Order: sequence, then structure tokens, then C-alpha cells
Amino acid sequence: MTTQLMMVIAQENLRAHIEKEQEEEALKGLINPLQVWITSASAPACYNLIPILTSGEVFGMHTEISIILFDNERAEERLKTLVMETQELASRVLRSVSICTKVEEAFRQAHVVIVLDDSTDQEVFSLEDCIRSRVPLCRLYGYLIEKNAHDSVRVIVGGKTFVNLKTVLLMRYAPNIAHNIIAVALGVEGEAKALLARKLKTTPAYIKDVIIWGNISGNNYVDLRKTRVYRYESAIWGPLPYSRPVLNLIFDSDWVKRESVAILKNLTATGKQFGGILAAHSIATTLKYWYHGSPPGEIVSLGVLSEGQFGIPEGIVFSMPVKFENGTWVVLTDLKDIEISEKIMTRMTSDLIQEKLVALGDVINFQPYQSGRKSSMYFDIAADEEKDLAMSDVDFLGMIPQNMSEKPLNQESINDFEGKTVEPS
Repeated sequence: MTTQLMMVIAQENLRAHIEKEQEEEALKGLINPLQVWITSASAPACYNLIPILTSGEVFGMHTEISIILFDNERAEERLKTLVMETQELASRVLRSVSICTKVEEAFRQAHVVIVLDDSTDQEVFSLEDCIRSRVPLCRLYGYLIEKNAHDSVRVIVGGKTFVNLKTVLLMRYAPNIAHNIIAVALGVEGEAKALLARKLKTTPAYIKDVIIWGNISGNNYVDLRKTRVYRYESAIWGPLPYSRPVLNLIFDSDWVKRESVAILKNLTATGKQFGGILAAHSIATTLKYWYHGSPPGEIVSLGVLSEGQFGIPEGIVFSMPVKFENGTWVVLTDLKDIEISEKIMTRMTSDLIQEKLVALGDVINFQPYQSGRKSSMYFDIAADEEKDLAMSDVDFLGMIPQNMSEKPLNQESINDFEGKTVEPS
């Protein structure tokens, strides 16, 4: 073969290779990746969340994603480092990762918006200030999501303080997509499962159907009436589908009534259960269920807008039992033997209602629920319910996040996004 002929063949091969690459790029461009926006992307939870999102476990190995990290300009250098580390994962499902610090560009064509805790250096003055400081950013986010995001956008709120409040505020300021805004409760659920597993000397993954009622980051109930444990080592053993009620295996009633309650209360009050790893895993798992369905027959806890189910007042975001199927969630109103007395329901709903009223300016001072007794609220629970419900009754005045990353947001911190806010025209 002559040199000239070899050069001709080489040129033809090069042209064929270029044409093939161009065809692949054209086909690739026809497949729109899922646009995933993460707010407060410099938060620790984001660092743990990205590897899960890019693993293919959440949206599937055949769904490409583009991740957009949204934060203020002060966090830009940290975000650049995070972008490089994300690219170095070399994930087959990651089309791109980028940064956004401009308010007017936020949430453009977003399919998924993950709302993480915001962090500021603002000092805490009062609980009311802390509550009201959530409003400006939620108003801004709600307006921008409704204006810029995809029509079918899914918004998931995770965090360690005022999770229910932030969710209901986003619903208020983005009413057209309110049904697609949810609050993550799996962090509390996971902590309860781990606590039970330590008591039973088993694995948390073997414990199913723990129900979290109420305020995810505040006054809630851990309901064990439907909770079961699988593959439990005891005198009675069965095949893999065999399970036993947890309450039939814990004979220490004092532990159920008091000790476990105190542990969960401390975790909720300090926000310890929402460390970066658990927060990220809880958000990712909830998203996976939303897209692919929750395990058949399993109960999942989720913060959703109440429509009066279970006697819960309408118009507040409340954690309740659901299942995910066909790309949406369904409240499990057909569950039997999970009725909650009016007295207990009032305890759980009153603080959520007060939070909303204070945030919207309908009342000046937060009035926490008073049972009329100075002893623990837990002792007021009816005897038959007392065995089955673990109550995490958080002292709201002690819940102001003095030593936590999330603190009240002032207008200055909100305006960090390009030094301005965007208001609806």
C-alpha cells in the first residue's frame, strides 16, 4: 500500500470518526437531562447528597441529570471546588454540574428543586424573629420556582428547623405547584428505627412501618402501632416475609414511654439527627420513592399539606403515613387502628398553626401549647395510646438554633444573591 493511499484512507477514517461523533452529540442533545437544582449548595448536606444523586440510584441509570448549585456569591469559591469534585466522580449519569448565584436565573427549567437549610451569621433575638425570617426567602423561592421552573417541577424540603413551616410557605407563594412540594420526614423515621434496633439488638433496615406524625423538626409522635421487625433472632423464626410487631418484643414499658421519648426529643431539639449524611440520604431516598415508588406494602412518613385527613386541621403541613406510586404520593387513610385522640392531635397541630400565624403576621407572639399541667405532656396520653406512641415534645423556646448552622435570615442575607431580590410584577 502506497503512502498516498494510506493518507487517503486515514483522511476517510478521520471524516467518518468526526461524523460519528457529531451524530452522537446530536442524539445526545435530543435527550434533555433532568435539571436538578440544590439551594444553599454550600451546606454540608449537599456534599453528601451529590454522590448519591450521581450514582444512578435515585433517578435511574438511564436518566441523565444536570446539577445546578444555587447559593449566594459569598459561597462561590466553595461551590467551584464542589463542581470540580463532582466532575471528578466521572458519573455516567451526570451530564453537567454548574453554579448559579444570580437570582433572576434561579430554577430555570428545573425538574427537581432540593431546598436545604440556609446558613447565616445573624444572631438570634427571639423565636418570633426566627419564624418571620423564613418568609422573605420562601416568598422569593416560591415566586422564582413558579416563574422559571418546569411545569411539573418537584420540590423537596429537607432540614433541621422549621421544615413544615418552610414547606407551607413555599406552597403559599407557589400555589400552582403546591401539590408537588413535600417535606422530608425520613430523617426522624430513620433515627427512630436506629433507636429501636439498638434496643432489640438487630439491624435498622429490618424495622419497617414507623409512622412519624406532626412537626418533622418539632412536636411530633413516633407511632409504633404498625411497626414490625423482620429477621429477628428469637425462639420464633420464619421465612423472610415473616415479621413480628415491635411492641410485642419490647417488654420494658418505661423505656417505650419515657427513655426513648427523651432520646428522640433531645435529637429533635438539637437537630443532631439531621447531620449531613442522614439529611442527604433521607432526601435522596424520598426522591427515589417519588420517581420509582416506595416498597410495596411499606408505610412511609412524609410532610404534606393537610386536607383534613385523620382529623388534622386543613392548611398546615403535617407528617403522616403515605405510599409512593405512579410518580406521586398517596395518603394512607385506609390504615386501621391508628386513630389519635383529639387531645393529642391538638398538641401536635397547635404549634404548627402558631408558626404559620406568626410567620404571616396574623399574631405577634408565639403561644406554645399549654396542657394545663406542669408535668410532662406525655403523662396526659390515654393509657392505651401511651404504650404505642412515642412523643417528641420539643420546647419551642429552646429550639431557637443558637448553635446551629441555620439562623434567622435578614434582608441583607437574602439580598446576597446579586445584591437584589426579585419581586413579582
